[in-house]
Amino acid sequence: MAPDLPAAPGLPAALELPAAPGLPAALELPAAPGLPASPFAGIRTLRAAYGDGSLLPSEHLAATFALLDRWEPRIGAFLTLARERATAEAEAADRLLHRYGNAVWRDRPLLGMPVSVKDLTPTEGIRTTRGSLLHADAVPGRDAPAVARLRAAGAIVIGKTNTSEGGWSAAGVNRLQGPTRNPWNPARTPGGSSAGAAASVAVGIGVGATGTDGAGSIRIPAAFCGVVGFKPSLGRIPYVPQSPDELSHLGPLTRTVADAALLTQVMSGYDTADPLSFGVPGGPAGDLEEAAGLLPRLRIGWIPSLGDPAPPPGIAALARRAVEALAARGHAVEEIAPPFEDPYPALETIFAGWEAAAHPLDLDEVADRLDPGRLRVIRYGRTLSAARLARAYEARAVLRARSQALMERYDLLAMPTVAIAPFAADRHEPPDPVRKGALSWLAWAPEAYTFNLTGQPAVSVPAGLSPEGLPVGLQLVGGRREDLRVLAAAYQLEQARPWHHHYAALSARSPEPAKEST
Repeated sequence: MAPDLPAAPGLPAALELPAAPGLPAALELPAAPGLPASPFAGIRTLRAAYGDGSLLPSEHLAATFALLDRWEPRIGAFLTLARERATAEAEAADRLLHRYGNAVWRDRPLLGMPVSVKDLTPTEGIRTTRGSLLHADAVPGRDAPAVARLRAAGAIVIGKTNTSEGGWSAAGVNRLQGPTRNPWNPARTPGGSSAGAAASVAVGIGVGATGTDGAGSIRIPAAFCGVVGFKPSLGRIPYVPQSPDELSHLGPLTRTVADAALLTQVMSGYDTADPLSFGVPGGPAGDLEEAAGLLPRLRIGWIPSLGDPAPPPGIAALARRAVEALAARGHAVEEIAPPFEDPYPALETIFAGWEAAAHPLDLDEVADRLDPGRLRVIRYGRTLSAARLARAYEARAVLRARSQALMERYDLLAMPTVAIAPFAADRHEPPDPVRKGALSWLAWAPEAYTFNLTGQPAVSVPAGLSPEGLPVGLQLVGGRREDLRVLAAAYQLEQARPWHHHYAALSARSPEPAKEST
């Protein structure tokens, strides 16, 4: 269970952010019995309720923690909770709304909105374990830039979500606690490594969560859990600690595309701590609803399978129907063969090389506290030569050039986000992994990791439920820095194929009330 931390003294000062862009109407559910608002309410709905006084941020936060306490024993989404600090911040939001009314939204577009942060990302005063025994008691002295911007916009951090150790695998397994489980079927994985983020958002805990994505770690769990997961262009949101491998992106997981767009906008912009970052901090990214309405006829390259493994019929059919919904909106959809050779060898080499670099001198001393699977990756990385690593970087450069050329022919690429169903919750990879390299712990997700190597923006949007009753995602990929186009097309798809009614079905499976998580 996730431990609670005491309230931190003082609240962060608000930055002068521009007014939030217009938000499209969200498909919200009515209030759940016994709660002041539906747990699936989005930012627009909560702002309206806070603004007219029908709901206080402190009331919604209390309902959020009550929901968390019911679900947490089943899904294990959180490593640490910040209940007292969050409550103090929600009460401060109550006072701001009472004093200033709707004027508060100009500087604090997320005032009173509960969010969670993946435990790879530093949070001032809140334990940040990175899913590792090595950092089990680490408490950072400052927030990562993305977290600082969320707080400055008024968001309330409720806790830290579970991840594989250091984010090394696309699952929610580590040695600190039991595995995170998929709320649609607790025997299955939610995916990862943003496992707790996706699982908690799916059941209504918070308006959204931050995730990180080095080889699919936002989009895979978004697809497995039936939420929206957005990996922005590399550098749009500063990634701190730095990602020198140029694989890792920071982005949101939410229940609506509009909420993903707003969280992205708040977190975006250059920060000196990440030399790859770009843009004006908090600068407007554009009005999503307007952008969706003004989208021209897009050229969409539909890729039924990007490689091995190929999706089974149930997943393939749902993804195809989702992309057909975009064709029905007037976009030109053309089926194309896989446009790249599978880049897994380059990914494996770069990933393993940098994992090895994390423990250049102390591996023998810490090996017994590392995840055994991650330890194998580290030891493999230590066998790699500089020439091998250089060839992997060269292969990535070639892939990026080919991808840029492809995006001159197509405005977007579309494909299933993941070609397999969620596997067992206590595993790091499927029981019959695809063999592509020396180690194949990520080889089953080419649709995901390919676009970490290219740095392109990519979003997973729910496409439906499989015959097993598990969510399936459609991935849309755009050209570098074409983030708004990707989100606008995802918004069109969301409007054409609404998903929110599935959350009601999931809510009906809510466990009986439990004692507070401690």
